[in-house]
Amino acid sequence: MSRPTSDVQAFEAHATDADLADLRARLAAARLPEAETVHRAAPGPRRWEQGVPLADLVDVVDYWRTGYDWRSFEERLNRIGQFRTTIDDLGIHFLHRRSACADATPLILTHGWPGSIAEFVDVVDELADPEDADAPAFHVVVPSLPGFGYSDKPATTGWGIEKIAAAWVELMGRLGYGRFAAHGGDWGGVITTVLGGRFPEHVLGIHTLTPQAPPGLSTDGLTAAERRWTEETRQFWGGRRAAYAKQQAARPQTIGYSLVDSPVGLLAWILDKFAEWSDTEDSPFETISRDRVLDDVTLYWLTRTGASAARIYYESHNSLDPELRVDVPSAISVYPRDIEKCPHPWAQERFRQIVRWRTPETGGHFPSLEVPGYFVKDLREGIGAVLAASR
Repeated sequence: MSRPTSDVQAFEAHATDADLADLRARLAAARLPEAETVHRAAPGPRRWEQGVPLADLVDVVDYWRTGYDWRSFEERLNRIGQFRTTIDDLGIHFLHRRSACADATPLILTHGWPGSIAEFVDVVDELADPEDADAPAFHVVVPSLPGFGYSDKPATTGWGIEKIAAAWVELMGRLGYGRFAAHGGDWGGVITTVLGGRFPEHVLGIHTLTPQAPPGLSTDGLTAAERRWTEETRQFWGGRRAAYAKQQAARPQTIGYSLVDSPVGLLAWILDKFAEWSDTEDSPFETISRDRVLDDVTLYWLTRTGASAARIYYESHNSLDPELRVDVPSAISVYPRDIEKCPHPWAQERFRQIVRWRTPETGGHFPSLEVPGYFVKDLREGIGAVLAASR
């Protein structure tokens, strides 16, 4: 195991009262458009055809202004343990919860967009110190991606998935974890794939929710369900639903002005994805609490990271090396309402040692928030299979 270094500094989150008052004032003074013209009856996903319905947004804005408690989330982050370190001249923020178990496995959890470290606050404690004494335990590290949350905003180009993965190896080494397991979804899943493919000497194995196959594979031999997956994924990336990614990949600065200047604009931009990508019939709040969504959105707002976070698409959209292969043990879970689903035969073309494959019955793009109990169980079992194969 590597030795921890002194380059890591403790950090505490604390927004100023002035920033919180400014947020409430902006929410109170927000100028809203007229209602959408689709006029679908609730509940139903078609009600969101033109984006976030006005009535839903008004309800959340009112709660954000009058009922939501940011200080509670700050306190929770501070209890878990927050730190910062500088890697390649960029300050990186992360949560670090060491387990009390002597045989705990180091595990890095990487979020994506429009997520953040808020995706994992409900599962960190149970992963580190499980109630079941026989369950595996982990030393949990949850970094904020460059340009997200309390990590610094890159001032130059270059912070794409390859550089981030290399930075995570450096980060884990500074904490004394020369060998570790990795998990991620969305951008975090792509970064986790790079970790497994580029750094097998450090990575015991991976668990990903976002397996991406090499390009150009044939659908011959796939089951009907697997063909459906490929068609749904093709339609997602080729249609209007991927407009957010194309905008952020092509013109992140342009949309960034709205995301940093308007809390209502930021909320609508992010809430739209929580609604569309969650395993629900109508509203994301069927499975995810308003508080947790607002923890995520408020973190973006207070750290002014709407533009800098969007730039990960400019840096990395469609940038995964088509030749990259992952030889370390891999566990893969494909949730039914995720936005892209890769068939097992295709995944095997990149992930050469899949030791566990699961297709849960429920859950979408944010399983740690939608089905946290199942997510913890699935992650434990996945990493357990990975560790057994790596011995």
